Amino acid sequence: MNTCVVGLQWGDEGKGKIVDIFSGTADIVVRYSGGANAGHSVVRSADEEVFALHLLPSGILRENTLCLITNGVVLDAEIILSELAGLAKRGIDVGGNLKISGRAHLVMEYHKKQDRLSEEALGAKKIGTTIRGIGPCYSDKVIRSTALRVADLLHLDRLRERLERIVEQKNRYFAALYNDNEPLSVDVLFSQCEKWAEALKDKIVDTTAILHRAWKEKKSILFEGAQGSLLDLDHGTFPFVTSSNCCALGLGPAAGVPTTIVDRFVGVVKAYTSRVGAGPFPTEQDNETGQYIRDKGHEYGTTTGRPRRCGWFDAVAVDYSARIGGITELALLHLDTFSGLKELQICTAYKYKGEKLDFFPAEADVLDEVECVYETMPGFDEDLTGATSFDDLPSAAQNYIKRLEEILSLPIKTVGVGPGREQTLNR
Repeated sequence: MNTCVVGLQWGDEGKGKIVDIFSGTADIVVRYSGGANAGHSVVRSADEEVFALHLLPSGILRENTLCLITNGVVLDAEIILSELAGLAKRGIDVGGNLKISGRAHLVMEYHKKQDRLSEEALGAKKIGTTIRGIGPCYSDKVIRSTALRVADLLHLDRLRERLERIVEQKNRYFAALYNDNEPLSVDVLFSQCEKWAEALKDKIVDTTAILHRAWKEKKSILFEGAQGSLLDLDHGTFPFVTSSNCCALGLGPAAGVPTTIVDRFVGVVKAYTSRVGAGPFPTEQDNETGQYIRDKGHEYGTTTGRPRRCGWFDAVAVDYSARIGGITELALLHLDTFSGLKELQICTAYKYKGEKLDFFPAEADVLDEVECVYETMPGFDEDLTGATSFDDLPSAAQNYIKRLEEILSLPIKTVGVGPGREQTLNR
């Protein structure tokens, strides 16, 4: 069976945990979009330090699982080498279990510089980028003449020639637009590329060919989405989105296989909602409740450490993400975070200028002004972290899950009551 795991909110839903668990029965795990702006946390057991992964597929902790980074990813080679070194220090030898598409694009130092300069120029109207160079790298991919791909590391002479032209153009651009007088050095950048080439040359392959062979051989493939569907470049809350198609719709072009090969689309959600950075957030609780959720749920970014904005579960937004992504089942995580709250609220509808909306609005300005219609349910005080089955949960927690299933018309087959693998309930 082939499975795709995607987030249905604004990212940080816990996809890494679900992918790690599902990868136990997968032959191949595929990271198909985004870049080092993603952060997936994996906890193998309660007595082990968290694994914070940004580019490596979350299945990398499984010894016999092949992990692929496909063409839809923009690769920060410095970060992936750092992640591999970090795993090695903890006794995890990746060996030949990681392969990277030569079609993936390289994040260069000038992309990060452009990201920073652009955000600074926007002032109070910042988009909220992680300054990792992701957007500028995807921009160069579209422009094409200023792009470098991972496969270029296998042809350093040719790469040097292209780099000289690109850096000259970038330096002139930064000086003219941002009055930046610190030009980047071709020699320094090329030296980085030489280091990357030596370290990664054995891992650079045609991942599309590997996937098609695996499909033909009926191997089990697990596709790992990055960020969340509401951050999708086309279908998210534009312009407060990421720079790739990170909903389930983006799988095909980003991996080189038709989405029809996927049998099961699993949408991952938190029991509440969170968001990092700027952008509309209808159910946000900028109050004691929001702070309680933030602290109890450890809502601080895996990649940036930034505190996340927190609020009640937004069923309108999740229903939209599930519809566009063809989601067949849900994984509900962080239910344990609610322990101690007397009441829980679910946003079941939006009103805009007094009228009920029948679909998630496409305009961020409209979403910023909607009024949430809430349904209130009893909370619970019990600690859920030791639960081993659905029946172990208090009735209020069970009823919350059942009500979400009714509203969303989707089964919640996986429930998370803590960060560890063992703190996952299968229904």
